[in-house]
Amino acid sequence: MVNLEAPVRRPAEWPADLLDPDSPGTTWQPVPFTHFVVKMHSRCNLACDYCYLYEMGDESWRSSAKTMSTAVVDRTAARIGEHVRAHGQERVQLIVHGGEPLLAGPALITRMAEAVRREVPAGTHVSFGVQTNGLLLNDRMLDALHALDFRVGVSVDGGELANDRHRRFADGRGSHAAVTEAVARLRDPSRPGLFGGLLCVIDVANDPVEVYESLLTHEPPMLDFVLPHGNWTSPPPLREEGSSRTPYGDWIVRAFDRWYDAPRQETRVKLFEDLLSLVLGGHTRSEQVGIGPATTVTIDTDGGIEQVDTIKSAFDGAAATGLSVLTDPLDAALRHPAVVARQIGIEGLSPTCRSCSIRDVCGGGFFIHRYRAGSGFLNPTVYCPDMMRIIAHVRTRIAKDLASAPAGG
Repeated sequence: MVNLEAPVRRPAEWPADLLDPDSPGTTWQPVPFTHFVVKMHSRCNLACDYCYLYEMGDESWRSSAKTMSTAVVDRTAARIGEHVRAHGQERVQLIVHGGEPLLAGPALITRMAEAVRREVPAGTHVSFGVQTNGLLLNDRMLDALHALDFRVGVSVDGGELANDRHRRFADGRGSHAAVTEAVARLRDPSRPGLFGGLLCVIDVANDPVEVYESLLTHEPPMLDFVLPHGNWTSPPPLREEGSSRTPYGDWIVRAFDRWYDAPRQETRVKLFEDLLSLVLGGHTRSEQVGIGPATTVTIDTDGGIEQVDTIKSAFDGAAATGLSVLTDPLDAALRHPAVVARQIGIEGLSPTCRSCSIRDVCGGGFFIHRYRAGSGFLNPTVYCPDMMRIIAHVRTRIAKDLASAPAGG
């Protein structure tokens, strides 16, 4: 019997199907990776309802190895060393990630750090960090991380009410009390330099000034605010297509003013510093704003070479490259269309963004927030009105201060 039903074909999406880095006239040259995100463990001991790994588009965690094997650890380190030597890099950063990366245990994390230090050239400085929910920061773990010269970043969304809206255990209990105790241990002066900072996901239901001031109680050397992940197909809360409302922009403006107007610098805020730098004509390697080339690559627990892992919020398999440290050099990932798209600057922006007045500051927003099923990532960010609001506000504040500055000051 002849099947007369035509096969279903998915629409061609950019950049996966429509970007050819070798097309005539292309002037792009690959920029080597400088940030290596290593997934040591793929599961988590929290059940945050906004998690891009477990609650959004991607399902690959279900079949991935729970813990990175020692063989993959050693091969990952060798590939990083190979990449660093090939490009003569003097400084790179390795971030141990998950899931909850500390589930891998101090022995495996120690093996990774020691292997990387052994594999890179003697003249290359490697900065080590870990991003954790903090629940496993006991004294044994902290001693191990301090001995390895790690910087520890902890995810917390504010005070108890704000944090426990989303950052809960699987049985519904909030995590704030446990995380607060862990951060107190992390700040112990017997381990100087270990505390790297705090990471906060914005929820506009929480008061921004209260959130900022609650984070300050932990005395972080740095903190960062990130927008909840979403896109045009799966928009974040309150972000409606066609609406000019700016709930996230309004939230960030209030937090920015509280930080900016303080009589002394209470802490550094990465997003705010990036915006100030870009508004003043500087540069940043931030993934959230700006048009600088993205230089992050992710290694999954099974050795798979992936794009920036937050892209998993878009659709199932979004981060995959088809490459593995077991068989491929990291340089091979530099030719992947989505990596190229994040490195070609203005050429990787939608026509709307290319002609926008805030183009060089916004940079089209975070790449993952541009996705629309059927067309891909060649769109403005789903947070476009919010980005306009934020950047216009920062520009106004800076212009006013520069205009009132003493001559020659």
